[in-house]
Amino acid sequence: MTSRRDLLCDCAISVLAAEGGRGLTHRAVDRAAGVPEGTTKNYFPTRDALLGAAAARMTALHAAAVRRLRETTPEGITPAEVAQLYPALLRRAVVEDPTQLLAMAELYLEAVRRPGVRAALGRMAVSNARAGAALHAAAGLPSTTRDAGLLDAYFLGVAVSLLALPAEALREVGLDDPHAVGSGLFRAAVPGPSADGDEPPHRGGDEFGDPGGGRAATGRPGGR
Repeated sequence: MTSRRDLLCDCAISVLAAEGGRGLTHRAVDRAAGVPEGTTKNYFPTRDALLGAAAARMTALHAAAVRRLRETTPEGITPAEVAQLYPALLRRAVVEDPTQLLAMAELYLEAVRRPGVRAALGRMAVSNARAGAALHAAAGLPSTTRDAGLLDAYFLGVAVSLLALPAEALREVGLDDPHAVGSGLFRAAVPGPSADGDEPPHRGGDEFGDPGGGRAATGRPGGR
């Protein structure tokens, strides 16, 4: 059962995604949670405390997702199967439910000026990178935590672009086929066999995928 504190943090994440950083107030979270006015302020007296709690909650949710990933990774997973995970994650984050991605983008901006939020996001980034490297290693890929961290950073930037840019801009810069973009992210950051069995060069991130047709509803999760 979700505790009252976690409920308020989950609602703070939803408010961040829907209203942006400026819309995150104690009253807005009270309304979203359906609790009496003043409840959120009792738990988190300041806006800094509320932002820090939202960041910590998102970090905990990501850690739980990482644990599930470790527990459910099948033996004998192949590089091709790992590569196809990233288009699926892109679809989840951009198309199916962008709440986490939008809230994370807002928290990244807040982290520039708020040490508590920065520390929570730092823990999330390290945890995700380590889990990604472990998943790649299970498939026999010589991926490091740095490779996985770069992949996560590329992923976040591309996912935000897919949400924010107009379709004509996405076509112009070659981001209009999210499935190809998700696969391209993997090839760009991770050394070793690609999804089709080739040996791609270990790039620094200059290729995110091949230009495609229209903006397909296939794409990405932040997090993940």
